[in-house]
Amino acid sequence: MNDVLKKIGISELNSGVSYKLGEWVSAQGKQTIKSLNPANQQVLASVSLATEQDYEQAVQSLQQSFQVWRMVPAPERGELVRKIGLKLRENKEVLGKLVTLECGKIIQEGLGEVQEMIDIADYAVGLSRSLSGPTLQSERRQHRILEQWLPIGPVGVVTAFNFPVAVWAWNAMIALVCGDTVLWKPSSQTPLTAIATHRIVSEVITEQGYPDIIALMVGAGSLVGNKMSDDIRIPMVSVTGSIPTGKKVAQRVAARLGRTILELGGNNAAIVMEDADLEIARRAIFFGAVGTAGQRCTTTRRIFLHEKIYDQFMDKLIRAYQQWTVIGDPLDEKTTCGPLINQGAVDQYLHALDKIKTQNGKIIQGGKVVDNPGFYVEPTIVEIEKGAPITKEETFVPILYVMKVSSVEEALQYHNDVPQGLSSAIITNNLRYSEKFLSAQGSDCGIANVNTSTSGAEIGGAFGGEKETGGGRESGSDAWKGYMRRQTVSINYGEELPLAQGIEFIKD
Repeated sequence: MNDVLKKIGISELNSGVSYKLGEWVSAQGKQTIKSLNPANQQVLASVSLATEQDYEQAVQSLQQSFQVWRMVPAPERGELVRKIGLKLRENKEVLGKLVTLECGKIIQEGLGEVQEMIDIADYAVGLSRSLSGPTLQSERRQHRILEQWLPIGPVGVVTAFNFPVAVWAWNAMIALVCGDTVLWKPSSQTPLTAIATHRIVSEVITEQGYPDIIALMVGAGSLVGNKMSDDIRIPMVSVTGSIPTGKKVAQRVAARLGRTILELGGNNAAIVMEDADLEIARRAIFFGAVGTAGQRCTTTRRIFLHEKIYDQFMDKLIRAYQQWTVIGDPLDEKTTCGPLINQGAVDQYLHALDKIKTQNGKIIQGGKVVDNPGFYVEPTIVEIEKGAPITKEETFVPILYVMKVSSVEEALQYHNDVPQGLSSAIITNNLRYSEKFLSAQGSDCGIANVNTSTSGAEIGGAFGGEKETGGGRESGSDAWKGYMRRQTVSINYGEELPLAQGIEFIKD
């Protein structure tokens, strides 16, 4: 562990939290939090929390640097992001291990998360040369109308423990090429990965001679999160987290007419039809349900199985859980299921099992806490009636609810009958089934997949969901527009002043 920290220059974490490039704030008189390794409950480090004064200094610094950064040509901003991506490549292994140590992801997922940062940096480099607006046709002679997109200012980014660095990069790399500066509030469960990433990126920015265009605030949501939500100097706040948290942030930001990008809860389902490739279905559902120990917002939490293949597929799925589930040290390459993040998550797992029993659910695989120093539970499969109240909740643990259906229409009815709307999947070789699933009467989620998992989105597409998932979009496609302001421009290059709609205001 010490070697990992030293390689990324944070061997003395008790000295404080960073709020400016390369600087540490004195920890004297400050509150601290402990970062725990969820695999064994050992303390990794203590990190001091930001104060109101730290917050104020950070925002003022970002405001000042925004005045400079917004005037840097976008391709030049992209060149900085390219160099950030190269530096992340150099540190991929050590950062991946730190993700695994602090949030409990298996090492392949830890490395994959760092790869997401690298990928979005590459994507943002290309984006820096293609930020564009249309030229429109004017009804007035010798006039031209166009749209242009301009930076909006310092943006706030609040991230969750389950993707402690990748989601920040989704926001930050795009925001930086758009000309914004970035204030980051990471989860208090995973401050080390945030500090490490911040240090690495800060070094590149400093080396290239740019001002303080990113800042980090490790602190309680009641202080940093609330101040960010209420601060008119931060025109947009991007939040990844629970639905209750997102609703609170949305209300506070809306009260000052600010913007939000909300990526909140998911209660994702896969539909397996009678013609499905059952091996693809088994692999997709196992990864979707067990990956990150069920702690992804895109985790598969419900499956609807056609009655004709129900028994056959359940036999295959149970065998997969028994053969492929390896619970243990997430740094071990053989492990497929690491720990939950903390004791609260374990308690949530146990509470859900109690509720399942009261709703006539039947546990057919798993269902126990693992006797281990860490926060381990068994990935669990539950047979339950369609529409059971607990199936409409997002339980952030590896519990999979299985329900039987007789048609794609019935599957879609129950699939959509939940408050959340993030990710969805159908496993089928029938064109009509897949097209119905993708149509206006199909999945009501922001992400709809065919013959693949609900989990594992690529960075090229816009990521986000509908309903209580928040409606926000991050990462690819045209999600960059959320970090800029649109301006409609009319240019008169003639010698007269014709008015729109043929109005004659002054008659000669």
